[in-house]
This record gives sequence, C-alpha cells and structure tokens, in this order.
Amino acid sequence: MTIEFQTQVKQLIDSLKGICSNYGLGNDGDEYKIITQVFLYKFLNDKFAFEVKQLNKDLAKADNWQKAIEKLSDEDYEMLTLQLSADTAILQPQHFISHLFDIQNTPDFAKTFDDTLMDIAIQNNDIFAVKTTGASKEPLFERISEIVETAERNAFCKAIVNKLVDFSFERIFNEKYDFYATIFEYLIKDYNNDSGGTYAEYYTPHAVAKIMASILVTEKVQNVTCYDPSAGSGTLLMNLAHAIGEDKCTIYSQDVSKKSSKLLRLNLILNNLVHSLQNVVRGNTILSPYHKDENGDLQKFDYIVSNPPFKLDFSEYRDDLDSKENNERFFAGIPKIPAKKKSGMAIYQLFIQHIMYSLTKNGKAAVVVPTGFITAQTGIDKKIRQKLVDSKMLTGVVSMPSNIFANTGTNVSIVFIDKNNTRDVVLIDASNLGTKIKEGKNQKTVLSTAEEEQIINVFNNKKVVEDLSVVVSYDEIKNKNYSLSAGQYFEVKIEYTDITAEEFDAKMNAFQSNLDALFAESKKLEKEIQENLKGLRYE
Repeated sequence: MTIEFQTQVKQLIDSLKGICSNYGLGNDGDEYKIITQVFLYKFLNDKFAFEVKQLNKDLAKADNWQKAIEKLSDEDYEMLTLQLSADTAILQPQHFISHLFDIQNTPDFAKTFDDTLMDIAIQNNDIFAVKTTGASKEPLFERISEIVETAERNAFCKAIVNKLVDFSFERIFNEKYDFYATIFEYLIKDYNNDSGGTYAEYYTPHAVAKIMASILVTEKVQNVTCYDPSAGSGTLLMNLAHAIGEDKCTIYSQDVSKKSSKLLRLNLILNNLVHSLQNVVRGNTILSPYHKDENGDLQKFDYIVSNPPFKLDFSEYRDDLDSKENNERFFAGIPKIPAKKKSGMAIYQLFIQHIMYSLTKNGKAAVVVPTGFITAQTGIDKKIRQKLVDSKMLTGVVSMPSNIFANTGTNVSIVFIDKNNTRDVVLIDASNLGTKIKEGKNQKTVLSTAEEEQIINVFNNKKVVEDLSVVVSYDEIKNKNYSLSAGQYFEVKIEYTDITAEEFDAKMNAFQSNLDALFAESKKLEKEIQENLKGLRYE
C-alpha cells in the first residue's frame, strides 16, 4: 500500500509539472517555486485536516469535514487550533483548498489564490519563516500566479486547485523517514542543480548521506545539536536526524542560496522537524556565520555534516576573512586570489576549518572533500590534515568511487572527525565498489545496499580487509607525511611460484631465444633503413 501511494504522490507531482508546462513554465527557472509551494500548501492543508480530526471526532465522522468545521463558533474554532501540535500550520476555513475550489469561477481568482497563500504565511510566520543573516524573514509562500502571463493566471490557478482537491495526504502522516525521503527526492530532482555558482545545490546521493550518518551515530543520544554550514536541500541533515531520532535533536543550518533554503524548509516540514525551522538561516556562512552563543562567540555543535562547494570565486570578500578574529577559525590559512580563474578558489578548505572550529569538545563531523585533499603534500590541505592528526581528532576517511555524484567528475572522499578518537584511524578505499549507470547525459556510480553496509560495517568495527581498508595509528600517518589515502598503507604483494632448476633453465633459454630473435630483426630493419636513405641521397 505504501509503494502504491508513493506512486500516486509522484503522479500528482508529475501532474503539477504538466500544468506548468501547459502554461509555458516547463523547466523554467521559476517552476520549482510553483511546484514546491503548491505541494507544501497541499501538505499543510491535509496535515491540518488530519490533526483536527484527531482532536474532534465529530469532524472525523462528518461526510464533509470542511463544511462541519465552518459551523463551529469562532471561540470553538480558536480552542481547536490552540490544541494543534506545534508543527501544524494554523489555517482558517477560507484557506482550505475546498473553499478555493468552490469559488474558482469568481473574478480575479488568481489574486484570491495568491492572497490565500500569503495570508497563511503571515499567520504562521513565527514558526515557518526562514531567517536571513540580515535579520529579515522569508515567508512560507510567495505570490506564485504572478509568474504566469496575466491573461492566463486565473485558468492556471484553477487548474492547480482542480488537481489538488480530490487528492489527500492524510493517509501518510504516520509514515516514516524513508517514505518522505523518496518523495522529497522525486519532488526536487529537476530543480536541485547548480545555478550560477551558489553553493550546496548539488543533491548529495542517498548512499553518501546514509554512510555519513551511520558512521557518525553509533549509539543512542539525547538532546543533541546537528549543524550543516552548507545545508543545500538538507539531505545530510535529514539522514543524520533520522539516525539520531527526530525528537532527540535540534537542527541548525546556513546556506547562501535562497532556493536551497526553501527546499530545506520543505524537507524539515515533511520530516517532522518543524521545531528546527527557527534555526534555518540564509546567508554566507564563511563571511557571516549566523549561529552564536550567549557570549556572541560562534556556537559549537555536537554533530556536523557537510558537502560544501569545492571551488567558488570568493575573491570579493577574501581579504575581509583575513582578520584577527578569524585567526583561530581559519588556522591553516585562507586561499590566495589567483590571477586567473578565480572560480577555482578552494572554498572547501574554509568550510572544513570552520567545521573543525565549530565542534563541541566531544563533537563529531563528516565532511565531503575532493580526494586530492587527502594526499596534497603542501599548502592549506596539508596543514589541515596535520591539525586533524596532531590533535588526535580524526576517525578515518572513506574514498568513494568516481562519479558517485552524477553531475561532477571530481573524485570525493568523506573525512570523519571525532574529538574523542585518540587511537586508531580507519582508511577505506571504496573506489572499486559500485555499478556504473547512465543518468541522462552523465555517467553515475551507484552503490548497492550490500556495499553501503560493507563500508559502514568495516569502518565502525575497524576491520582490515585486503585491498579495501587499513587501520593505522596516528604515528603511522605522520610517517607517511600525513597521507590519508588507504592505498598508501596497503601491503605490496609479491607472488612467488616454486619451480625446479630445469624449469628455470628452460624459461631463461626461452627468454634468450626471444631476445636473439628481436635483436636479429632489429639489425635487419636498421640495414633496410640505411639502404633506403642511400637511395634517397643519390636521387
């Protein structure tokens, strides 16, 4: 039944995309605003219905709950909404999709549709708005009909309402993380790509997110903080929160991208993490980190996950980072501005330093980095690795297969940090795992569930597996010039085969015969070449 309904939800998403296409917005830059906001409006509408029916059995029994709830007095309606859980948006009867369906033929229906969304956003602004580093708030909804040509707005909004009215999400509110993860990934699959250099837009593959969360969370914890300084749409944070327990952690995030913040908000709402929405911030983490403690210092977190951008032009504010207050945060240095190709500036070096600085004394982190980071012999990369090793805060590294991200050919590794890991370090070379498939125009490597579990099991149990993993001490890493590449610690295998003296002589004679024949052939060719050259000189 779950798979069947998952299919129905995907069909609804496809239908909404079809409506956008019919009105000239297919694959348009603003299409994601319409699809995600309409989906969220429907989700909140049905979540409200689900909750009020739990509180008032008469509404649950009514043939038409919307008509039944409209008959309540203002006082009874208010009492009912006060009992709603904190993660449920409060709606008024005029906000229901069924109400919009009933009045869809009125003049200026598109304006009414937009006004409804904006009114819901205003009434629920305290909980559902996203903050910015500039202290403003980005509301839950925007006026989406204005994206469409003026003459077509009414028809466009009517088409949306007619598509939504007969569908219900009420049966999924008892579903768990895996259901919502699949739906969210399907919902945003066409929109979560890099757009103009803003960071954290790449969708982190589920396999990578699962491996990171499963290695970070190996025991039960309570009331912990989780942070991603380049959160994107929140895949890493959702996996981490699910591994810990959504009710046992509080999420904090920051990302410079407006689109990413909207997608993350949707992800948190779907995954029962509304209590963390107040900690979602849009802004530049490296230049203006938002989350601070009561003393005004940068906040420290128990768990940090991140798939930061690897390269980005930050030349505009690079010199602003080179300040006394950032000396400790960027202990290994700040990349210099290149004379050419400023877009190649290694901003991931700043993110990993920021993450190390932002951990509590018992904190853990998992960070995606370009694989070149783990072996670079000089510069900021080397200094960061030295700090991880000399301070004994490294758990290990997993080097992933190439093309694990379909939209970038850069090989990636995951660096695991744990301030309590004073002993052995696990290094895994998983580059030979996975199956290569085509995804659109790109080639992608996909790990099987068994391969994911193998990586997790080997890492967490510190197993040594031939050609896959090694367990090394901090001193061994220092002796290898701080290299974190598993391959550099693998034993070099030389295979020996016992043979008799006669067999040895026979092999040597065969080699000698082959060499004699090759030399003879060489002399013959040399003679022919010389004769040809003589002939050319006389002509």
